[in-house]
Amino acid sequence: MMVKICGITNVEDAMAAAEAGASAIGFNFYRESPRYISPTGAAVIAEKIPGKIWKVGVFVDESPEFVAKIALQVGLDVAQLYGCADARGIRIWRACRANESLATYIVDDAVEAILLDTPSEEFYGGTGLTFDWSKVKGLSKKIVIAGGLDADNVQRAIQEAKPWGVDACSRLEKSPGLKDHEKMKQFVQAALRS
Repeated sequence: MMVKICGITNVEDAMAAAEAGASAIGFNFYRESPRYISPTGAAVIAEKIPGKIWKVGVFVDESPEFVAKIALQVGLDVAQLYGCADARGIRIWRACRANESLATYIVDDAVEAILLDTPSEEFYGGTGLTFDWSKVKGLSKKIVIAGGLDADNVQRAIQEAKPWGVDACSRLEKSPGLKDHEKMKQFVQAALRS
């Protein structure tokens, strides 16, 4: 099970995610997000975390050139793309709202995985709300589920959706952008027990 902690904004939270056993951490490069981090700040954190942990950049409506520049600067392993963002030369996780049509992305060989999040008109993720996980069971692409996950519900989500991975953010925080290390640890442990 791939377990990602998203919205990392500081070294302490990144190290705690690594120590908890996370497979990946996410840096949000969308300026309107309360979890936004500058590429320079993300690069400082990325240098300090173990190399086995994937560094995922979250991009909204950005060009392939912008994504490539940030990926190189930070040392990203994956680009998680929302809206009309696009990328080349890096692993792509296409982020979609759970009520969107996925047909285009399922057949796109450039897309390694589809990250499904709770539908919201206001936000690109980080809502803290769940969706009907059973709707994604059996899709023919690697699926990462996000949206309202924490230690209390991640095992049920995994049982219902049978995803390749899980991603949590807002329910693991003290405040936007500041993680609760105990909640992260409990979430990762619960996900890996599934």
